[in-house]
Amino acid sequence: MTGIVRILVDADACPVKDKIYKVAYRLNVPVVIVANSHFRVPVHPLIERVVVSDGFDAADDWIAEQTNAKSVVVTADILLADRCIKAGATVLSNTGKPFTGNSIGGAIATRAIMADLRAGGDIIGGPAPFSKTDRSRFLSALDAAIMRLQRGN
Repeated sequence: MTGIVRILVDADACPVKDKIYKVAYRLNVPVVIVANSHFRVPVHPLIERVVVSDGFDAADDWIAEQTNAKSVVVTADILLADRCIKAGATVLSNTGKPFTGNSIGGAIATRAIMADLRAGGDIIGGPAPFSKTDRSRFLSALDAAIMRLQRGN
């Protein structure tokens, strides 16, 4: 499946799966939803569910091994995003913000700083609540990424 555009989704805590399905149906793009537990997905020929073992990073490993330059990967996991970028994929966060070769280093550094603060006992807030603006930005970014890959750019 290296020649066709497809969407790979890190399904754990992904708030936009329903939007991904709608885009996939409209643009006729296969979607692979990956998680380490069973969950419901629409019964549709474009939608595939992959359940991996519950081993640490099993879903991430599966996605990273399957990704290529024709993949759009949807994840909030910065380290997975880095692996997929290195494999040539287009990577979007759940809010539609792209992870790129230019931005991933800063994201990894911020992640490390936040982990150190949490480990030191500092109380820090989590991500902002998911908003309508995030949903809209995600739809627009996913649409644009798929169209660009389908055109071969």
